[in-house]
This record gives sequence, structure tokens and C-alpha cells, in this order.
Amino acid sequence: MTVRLAIDCMGGDHGIPVTVPASLAFLAHQPDATLLLVGREPELKAALPGRIPASIEIVHADEVVEMHDPVAVALRGKRNSSMRLAVNLVKEGRADVCVSAGNTGALMAIARFVLKTLDGIDRPAIAGVIPNQKGGVTTMLDLGANVDCGPDHLLQFAVLGAALVAAVDEKERPTIGLLNIGEEVIKGNDVVKQAGELLRASSLNFHGNVEGNDIFKGTTDIVVCDGFVGNVALKASEGLVQMLGGFMREEFSRGPVARLQALVAMPAMQRFKRRVDHRYHNGASLLGLRGLVLKSHGSADALAFECALKRGYDEARHRLLERTVAAMQPYVAQLEQMHRSHPSTEANA
Repeated sequence: MTVRLAIDCMGGDHGIPVTVPASLAFLAHQPDATLLLVGREPELKAALPGRIPASIEIVHADEVVEMHDPVAVALRGKRNSSMRLAVNLVKEGRADVCVSAGNTGALMAIARFVLKTLDGIDRPAIAGVIPNQKGGVTTMLDLGANVDCGPDHLLQFAVLGAALVAAVDEKERPTIGLLNIGEEVIKGNDVVKQAGELLRASSLNFHGNVEGNDIFKGTTDIVVCDGFVGNVALKASEGLVQMLGGFMREEFSRGPVARLQALVAMPAMQRFKRRVDHRYHNGASLLGLRGLVLKSHGSADALAFECALKRGYDEARHRLLERTVAAMQPYVAQLEQMHRSHPSTEANA
């Protein structure tokens, strides 16, 4: 199966100096893929080798969504941006997945406007992975797309997360945890309590409430929460890793003896860095859309962006969209009934 990736080459903090080298490195490992590089054609051609590979197509875009652009400007004022055209390629069927390191709010708004949401889904969610103590990863959502959520939204996120893990990680019935301030059913605010009731009544493999440390223990395959909590947890974990790395560098540079110890410990240090380096887990999925869209860190370097491309490739190759649609079917009627009972929830989506 040939996977076609539409790449917003202008997005992110670095743009072409990162996205093009990452695309070429990815293509070297996945020669069966086809890349549609979207951006200013003269700049893209200048960054590519003299002879452009047959598996690369350049799609010219006049405009760029800047990282500081308001969502309204990106959505209505820059209709010929590299981000918008990359998403359009998925809508038109010319690409299987879109990958961008650009403005998160703009990407979510454009993807939702162009692709629309699946039946039964009010709001798309951002799902990412965090390494855990078991040597695997914990999939977490939402990571920032939806600050205020109702119980039915958390149920939707659980269904979307289960479909993602089942498709990409090949776990037929992944376990789901609801992030809370305690494991007990009575803990949490009203939204979390009601979400717990919905999850217990569903056919999902619901483990129950989990706490923040369970994310890193790998207690469940999936952790569900609203976007405010998820984004804070993600950024806190990334900050902790950076702080610990800084502490270790300081300790190993405290004189000749410490530097010698660092030399001896270097192999173990390299393995440790590889396990916690967030670049290898780059690429957050925008779930719940009628198309596959992946968001890379805006500050991603070439290695991190290549990893995001690999994740997008895997999602398309495993037919994540079709599997998500199938996973949603048992819940569509239930969710539509919730919408009729609580119309304000849908209006605020």
C-alpha cells in the first residue's frame, strides 16, 4: 500500500530547514511512501537535491500561517496557505494524511472546517503518546484542543483513543483510564463523575479512575481527560525531563573526576536519553475528523519531524480512519440522544 503524505513544509518555528531534510530522511526509510511537499515552490526546490525523486511532488502555496496568527486570520484570511492546502489535499483524496508543525489552533480550526467531524463527534481531540515505565507508551487525550468538556465529550475521546491504539499498536481492546484526583468513584468534579458512569456503562475496556502518576506507570493504555488538564500534564512532564537532563549535565561537569565518571557512564546515559527523548514520540493525532491530520511540535528538529511523519504513515497504513468510523458505530445513537437531551453542549462545541 502506497501512503501519500501531504506535508506543510512552511509551518513551525523552523519551516523548510527542518521539514525538507526530515522528509528526505523519512523517504529513505519508507521508499513506498509518496510525499506532497506544500509550500513556496522556489524555496522548496532550492532546499531539495538537484534531481527531485519521483516520489516527491511539490504543491505551491503563496501564503504561510505564522505561529502568532490568530485563528480567524488563518481560517478566513489565508486560504492559500501551505497549511490549508495540505489539509485540502486530504479532503480531495490526493493525500492519506496531513502533517504540520504549524499553529495548533489554526490547524485544528482549518482541519475541522475543511474535513468536518465524524458522526457522533462534537469536537476533535488531540492525542499523543508519553513513554511509561513498562517500556511502552501511554496514549493521552485531549492534549489541548478542548478546554471545557462535558461527560459525553470524554466518552467520545475514549472511543477515539481506543480506535487509535487498536489500529496503530494492534491492541484489540486497549484499557482506558479516566484521569482524576483519586481512584475512588466518589472523587472528582461532576463532569468526571458523570463521565465515569458513561464509561462504565459502555462496552469499552474501562479500567476506572487513574491518577497523574499512572500515566508514567503505564497502568492503562489510554488516559482520558479534558484539554486543559491534558496540556498541563504534557508540558509538566516535558519540563521535568528537561530539568533532570540539565541536572545530570551539571553534576557530570563538576571537575575532572565527574567528567571521567560521565565518560564511563556515557553508554547508560545515551540509553536513558533515548528512552525519555520526546522527539521520538513526536506527532499528535487530531482525532474525530473525516481525514487524518497529525500535529508536530512547532519547535521540532529534523529528527522529531521525521518521527511525526512516521507516525502519520503508520496511521494511514493501518487504516485508522476506517477503524475509527467502525468503532464509533455502537455509540452514535447514544451520543445523538445526549445531544438532544443537552442541546447546549453541542452549541458550545
